[in-house]
Amino acid sequence: MQDNEFEYVGFWPRVGATIIDVIIIMIITVPLLVAIYGKSYFFADETPLIAGWADFLISWVFPAVATILFWLHKQATPGKMAISARVVDAQTGNSLTVGQSIGRYFGYVIAMLPLFLGIIWVAFDPRKQGWHDKLAGTVVIRLKNRGPIPVKFGS
Repeated sequence: MQDNEFEYVGFWPRVGATIIDVIIIMIITVPLLVAIYGKSYFFADETPLIAGWADFLISWVFPAVATILFWLHKQATPGKMAISARVVDAQTGNSLTVGQSIGRYFGYVIAMLPLFLGIIWVAFDPRKQGWHDKLAGTVVIRLKNRGPIPVKFGS
């Protein structure tokens, strides 16, 4: 793998990837939560942060474990795969370690706390790293020329 083959993935493609991931997680978790807690789970006036053990497992543990496993085994979540991006170690370009994956996941909390500033940071950072990337020592990359053939206009 040569450095000049890749580019850092910026803010908007990563937002798109996140939207894809959230939709997939919701397709899995919402029916389970409705089956266990009923529709009132989503419409109650005073919904607790965690409604019970099943809620904790479905809403908090499952997404964390799934995301970390995707990073470890595929270098990307389904959303990142859809945009041909990979999450790699910032120093070597290799797959993440278990520690990096866990640190990156929980680094999202730190990145989101001050009005999502650590996420928005991706838009302005030269290596397109959010605070979660910086904390875990990761970057999100993809091939520069992803199409089957280069675009040519004219004759």
